[in-house]
Amino acid sequence: MATDHPTIDDASDDLPLPTTVASGAVAAAVLLPLVWLVRTALDVGLAEAIDISTRPSTVQVLVNSAALVVVVTVASVLIGVPLAYLTVRTDLPFRRGVTVAVSLPLVIPSYIGAFAFVSAFGPQGAFQRLLAPLGVERLPEIYGFVGASLVITLYTYPYVFITTRAALKSLDTTLIDAARTLEHSQWEAFRRVTVPQIKPAVGAGSLLVALYALSDFGTPAIMQFDAFTRVIYVEFTTFGRDVASLLSLQLVAVTLLILGLESHIRGNEPLYAGRQGGRTSGTVRLGKWKYVAMAGCLAISGLALFVPLGILLTWLAQGGAEVGNALAFRPSYALNSVGVSAGAALVATVAGLPVAYLAAKHRSRLTEAFERATYVGYAVPGVVLGLALVYLGTSYAQPIYQTLYLLVAAYVVRFLPQAVGSMRASFLRVNPALPEAARTLGRSSFGAFRAVTLPLIAPGLLGGAALVFLTTMKELPATLLLRPSGFKTLVTHIWTATASGYYGHAAVPALILLGVSALSMLVILSQEGYDVK
Repeated sequence: MATDHPTIDDASDDLPLPTTVASGAVAAAVLLPLVWLVRTALDVGLAEAIDISTRPSTVQVLVNSAALVVVVTVASVLIGVPLAYLTVRTDLPFRRGVTVAVSLPLVIPSYIGAFAFVSAFGPQGAFQRLLAPLGVERLPEIYGFVGASLVITLYTYPYVFITTRAALKSLDTTLIDAARTLEHSQWEAFRRVTVPQIKPAVGAGSLLVALYALSDFGTPAIMQFDAFTRVIYVEFTTFGRDVASLLSLQLVAVTLLILGLESHIRGNEPLYAGRQGGRTSGTVRLGKWKYVAMAGCLAISGLALFVPLGILLTWLAQGGAEVGNALAFRPSYALNSVGVSAGAALVATVAGLPVAYLAAKHRSRLTEAFERATYVGYAVPGVVLGLALVYLGTSYAQPIYQTLYLLVAAYVVRFLPQAVGSMRASFLRVNPALPEAARTLGRSSFGAFRAVTLPLIAPGLLGGAALVFLTTMKELPATLLLRPSGFKTLVTHIWTATASGYYGHAAVPALILLGVSALSMLVILSQEGYDVK
């Protein structure tokens, strides 16, 4: 195992200039929308800003959002880590099928899940009507904190599952065997050997979950829970721009706090990690509990999958009322979604490449700052990011305002960390001796990268691009605000139909969205580190 790794400051003086400049430009572009927030907040004035920030209602929103993030993140870890362990390290029956099943909730937009859970478990919902003949007149309240936490957890725990699973698959089990020979129990070996090695991966997945919970707009809005995003949207739509901008800045501050905590958890992980030539075999026998464990896995994924699918199929069976051409679905909506999502995935991969390379190979405070900057856009609510880009477009970039270029730029700002995270993990798995060997054989730096490094990180590039494609397909608020006039996608059609109460017209585009997203999820799972064997 490599042990002579530079500390966080060792590489500060050896940064490659072109890559550093490119990485800095990407970080600056991602942070640019914050200019609008800062400028709007400065217009408020210090005294009023303090007054707004210390209002009981503002403090309550902060507490609500913090509680939502903590509960969703902890719940996702408690679900995702055991599922990853069961599907990698044990003799769980049908592990490949279970792995796919527990990963699939990631393809369902949380706002569709929220719609489905309200339709199923809300007052006079489908489930309540089903139980009515048995004398059940009322189900537990689905709205509010409990409902929002439940729905977001069900559709974000796969982030922890996927990253933890990848770490477990590259785990050198000889260390566990050594612990067992020292008479440690199975649990002690897991706690003292496995946990320290998977901690960075669990932290990376938890970071994505926490940032998603903080920035999600649709679920808190549908569940009527006053999180940052819902209140910001309400303030914007009621001309409370000052309050909205100050709340948005508070949201960014919370984001920075989360990033700092994740960085602390990550610690000084080695610059070259991954399979070090150790053994990765060895299976934990579950005995009579294996079918119980499989049932538990399928119960979690089943709750997340069958509720929305059942509700969508019910809407489809009920059909839609005749509403003319306004809500008629057209195949071009699906092509538009796929086109802009593919463009965003391509641009995010290209833009994230220098950031990921520097973060993995040249650890310093500057490169860490560049990497951390890419996460800010992920945490800013889509509605805030959309309005910021509307301001920047109308003020400074008229030629690209109301074009697909600005829409794709919004997607890239929003989902860049997903590409960076995947590529960074791939760079960490490349043994530095390999490109160095190519250099000694006469290749230039770029030639060694193209001939040696690029083929090795290709699965990570494809996996990151697929993840950006998947999340772009589901993105709603920025799409509503920045799409060119007359440009419709699957999510805009779903939102328009459900907001108008014509649920039957949302069923077909929602099912198409889930189908395309499921295909991209299979691409993610098929890549190195995510294979389902």
